[in-house]
Amino acid sequence: MDLKEQFEKAVAESKKIMEKPSNETLLQLYSLFKQSTEGDNTSGGPANPFDFVAKAKYEAWAALKGKSREDAMQEYVDLVNKLSAL
Repeated sequence: MDLKEQFEKAVAESKKIMEKPSNETLLQLYSLFKQSTEGDNTSGGPANPFDFVAKAKYEAWAALKGKSREDAMQEYVDLVNKLSAL
């Protein structure tokens, strides 16, 4: 199974995780997913400075700037596998 297939399987598995991950882990999953599927974050950030969720998501994704899509996919797969094993 190649990395793209593993990633797609992990995306499906992430929806089946029984115990809700911490907010930090959810941000990590989000940012790795976005980096894997879209690459570097080129948006200007959230328009509303009081939308703290959007700001956290933006910052988490922006922190991965420069990480290759393949590395992000592998990290996403590894994280989902770790969460599924718990």
